[in-house]
Amino acid sequence: MLELKELTKHFGEVKAVDRVSFRVERGEVFGLLGENGAGKTTTLRLLATMLKPTSGTAVVAGFDMVKEPEKVRKHIGILFGGESGLYDRLTAAENIEYFGKLNNMDKDELKRRVQELTEIFGMGEYIHRKTGKFSKGMKQKVAFARSIVHNPDIMLFDEPTSGLDVSAIRDVHDFIMDCKKAGKTIILSSHTMSEVEKLCDKIGIIHKGQLADYGTIPQLTAKYKESSLEEVFIKLVGEKI
Repeated sequence: MLELKELTKHFGEVKAVDRVSFRVERGEVFGLLGENGAGKTTTLRLLATMLKPTSGTAVVAGFDMVKEPEKVRKHIGILFGGESGLYDRLTAAENIEYFGKLNNMDKDELKRRVQELTEIFGMGEYIHRKTGKFSKGMKQKVAFARSIVHNPDIMLFDEPTSGLDVSAIRDVHDFIMDCKKAGKTIILSSHTMSEVEKLCDKIGIIHKGQLADYGTIPQLTAKYKESSLEEVFIKLVGEKI
């Protein structure tokens, strides 16, 4: 479970995140939908304890992110779109193992988990190759595996399909749905309407740092008397994405 409570982050006079509150249950995928610069990434970086909030807090897996950030980190997996952040001189397996060791995983369990993730992501042909010359899709699969090698309860995915081809996007979507079936709590940020419609149980529309509204697609379309999520978005934000 994850709950944001008036979460706020200012950078000088800029209110990047402004009193955002919502709750995500176990086994639920919550989508943050908004244009670039809306505050999606900053919200996820706050939840990942990479940034300290100006005010407010969040309860992550039962722990207060402000008072107990170390405990929060043990229960989350993080993946940001764009650059994968892999170590080019290490193999795919070594990149994944490194993060498992950072999370104090048992040696035998880590070995088993790397093999499991290799099969899930279809990385058998290149798992023992150095990642420096990997394609973007290959790197993203390794980055995904690395982020969840310790089998976290809560997963934070910031535009995880950014720059991927159609086949790789499908693999990522399948993986996210498998995580949902396994009871993981997931927050997914995206500026792609079809992606959040496909993957998310609930959707929060974020604009200029504020959560304009959130709910299921039927709840939002009924509330604003619109026929589609896109029309609801335009009504709340005033621009298409």
